[in-house]
Amino acid sequence: MSFLLSLPPVAQALCAGLFTWAMTALGAAFVFTAREIPRRVLDFMLGFAAGVMLAASYWSLLAPALEMSEYMGTWSFVPAVTGFLLGGVFLRLVDRFLPHLHVMQNQKEGMSSSWRRSTLLVAAITLHNIPEGLAVGVAFGAVAAGLPSADLAGALALAMGIGIQNLPEGTAVSVPLRREGLSRRKAFMYGQFSGMVEPVAAVIGAAAVTVAQPLLPYALAFAAGAMVFVVVEEVVPESQASGHGDLATAGVMLGFAVMMTLDVALG
Repeated sequence: MSFLLSLPPVAQALCAGLFTWAMTALGAAFVFTAREIPRRVLDFMLGFAAGVMLAASYWSLLAPALEMSEYMGTWSFVPAVTGFLLGGVFLRLVDRFLPHLHVMQNQKEGMSSSWRRSTLLVAAITLHNIPEGLAVGVAFGAVAAGLPSADLAGALALAMGIGIQNLPEGTAVSVPLRREGLSRRKAFMYGQFSGMVEPVAAVIGAAAVTVAQPLLPYALAFAAGAMVFVVVEEVVPESQASGHGDLATAGVMLGFAVMMTLDVALG
């Protein structure tokens, strides 16, 4: 903790983003130890990831955004609502135009493309990771701003929660790629590559709110809106698509409880 405190906010965000990327790589490495993962296990893991993201969206992002805007009185909801909706709109536009393949449903979306299935799979998970990286970066930027509602422990809790849920995301990329016929090494490389966007997005998020602190509540809510969009539009439907809805829902509840515990205990 003391080492992180000595670093500038952008460097703190970079370290946290590298950690979440490493957790994605750890999940992708599962392809070396197993030929296949039961679909019910993947559904539970996806549900767990959805629960973590939902809890992080409120406790680590929306709640601080609302607290930072209290000085606006009866209009204090405006930054949070505006940022939240803009986050959803941004992800909808990316989802509409970026060619990608839903991991479990084998359903292509986005503009027509000649990209290989492996590339489309990686693009889908990369799309998930953009708001996660932004959330981490903005959280560390909020700490640097010296706001009472933001502290280093809370930012670390967010990074830990996102890192935990990146484990199943890495597995959800590498294992289907192995099933597609790629070697274990290539499946792992593609799987961990999907997490490379997180340290980049974290640095961008931290730098943006450090330069323009008035944007902070909007940025926090933006990251929350983007994450909620991903959860509702892709993660939850994929976890429920194969008849293991109860198990996936249990994963959501557990993931939400774990992230809530991390944020309250550490923050």
